[in-house]
Amino acid sequence: MGRFYQVSILLCLFLFVFVGKSFAQSSYVLPYPGAMPGNKVYKLNQIKDKFLKFWYFGDFGQFDYNLKLADKNLVEAKILFDYKQYLLGYQALLRSDDYYQKVKPALKLAQTHNKDVSDKKTLLSQASQKHVEELMKMKKDVPQDFNWSPEKSPSTNLNLWQAIDNSIKIRKNIYD
Repeated sequence: MGRFYQVSILLCLFLFVFVGKSFAQSSYVLPYPGAMPGNKVYKLNQIKDKFLKFWYFGDFGQFDYNLKLADKNLVEAKILFDYKQYLLGYQALLRSDDYYQKVKPALKLAQTHNKDVSDKKTLLSQASQKHVEELMKMKKDVPQDFNWSPEKSPSTNLNLWQAIDNSIKIRKNIYD
């Protein structure tokens, strides 16, 4: 029985290592966000993401880092909105916007350093289209306004549609 498991593991490793093609075809795929708020490791993942900023150095590194985190936070917002966790989703959406706004300056900086940015521009265009598509779906599923009232603090009114519209505007203005 032990030999069967060894052969199975080796076969799986062979498939993962040597089979480079993916069967799913999509122009741009958003990642799974990983740990969500409420998970024990969520704060650790946020700290890790902040430290990774220093690992992704250079123009293209900063481009990749900010786009990756914009994607991750957008998917996190979508999932939180699906579960009617509007405050947490709103915060994730704002983080996504913040990271997305840092993508274009990194690309422009690379261009001023005479680097070939054509592939990155294509990637950014695909990401922008996918983000707008997901944001439009989100807008259909969330209320226009949400009044969040914590137990011992004054309530806060969140204009979710306005936040989503602002996110769409940010993503459509990638080549200004």
